[in-house]
Amino acid sequence: MARQFLRTMLTPGVRAAQQRYYPRGYPELGDEHADEPLGPDELAFVAARDSFYMATVTENGWPYLQHRGGPKGFLVATSRQQLAFADYGGNRQLISTGSIEATRRANLFLMDYGARRRLKILGTAEVLDARDHPGLVEVTAPPAGHAATPERIVRIDVHAFDWNCPQHIPERFTRAQVDAITRPLQQRIRELERELAN
Repeated sequence: MARQFLRTMLTPGVRAAQQRYYPRGYPELGDEHADEPLGPDELAFVAARDSFYMATVTENGWPYLQHRGGPKGFLVATSRQQLAFADYGGNRQLISTGSIEATRRANLFLMDYGARRRLKILGTAEVLDARDHPGLVEVTAPPAGHAATPERIVRIDVHAFDWNCPQHIPERFTRAQVDAITRPLQQRIRELERELAN
């Protein structure tokens, strides 16, 4: 869906900026080739994420960016063209919720800092009352469980996606990743300390 992503995002204003700053912009992208839905690589990447950023657009045209986090698998692919996640009570501002209900636009930005990979997903979103959709509540329940009860389900029909190049992505690791990497070293240190003590 990279072609669809570019067809959507390369607006006249974007193309004018390309012509101004670079001798040659992106070529025109016709509709002759239909884009594929999310494939195995994208589905695996989504399932492995424990956080993502979601941008929406308010009714007065302002972008709003929010971080979403949870256990791996809290963002669920309900099909190759649809994603969903449970939404819980928070600060009760509901800016994303209200913006989605008004404009339906959403952009998800999924990062894997350790592997230096990122996936951008454009979609049409809707917010569903969790009380009216017990089946979706069950599907989007985090694998490790959650102490709170979902209030809403956010469902996103994927319009397009694109992978970014790894250039300039800093390598960062979660505490769990660092613990996994250093566990053998810590074990070896304990063994050596016991040998020295004896």
